Order: sequence, then structure tokens, then C-alpha cells
Amino acid sequence: MPNTITTKYLKADDNKIINEKCIRWVKKMNECLEICAKANGCMYDDPETTHRICKSNSPDSYNKLNQYFE
Repeated sequence: MPNTITTKYLKADDNKIINEKCIRWVKKMNECLEICAKANGCMYDDPETTHRICKSNSPDSYNKLNQYFE
């Protein structure tokens, strides 16, 4: 039987795709999640280094991560 590896992705609000294995941290901010996917870390609230996933823009990705905050 072949060994298959499935990689899971999330869609950020800026139409970027994030590999779930690369996520360093997630911060919940009201109806949005701020995500760091940089190997050397990110600064909070810095759009240059973090990605946002908001419930209104990317509900599937938001719900997938938000389950860990409930």
C-alpha cells in the first residue's frame, strides 16, 4: 500500500495559502485569528509578518482553527 502524505492548508484573508504544519502561533482577536507562519517568529499585529483569517472573509479556515479556542 503506498504511503500517502496529505498536507492541509488554510486560506488567509489576503488570498494566501498557509500550510498548517508551518503555523507557529495563533492569536484570537474577536471574529478574527492572527497567525504566524514564519520559522523565526513574528511580531503581534504586524501585517508584514502575520496573516489574518476572519470569520466573515474565510469562514471555513476560521472555523477549523477556532475550534481550539472554544
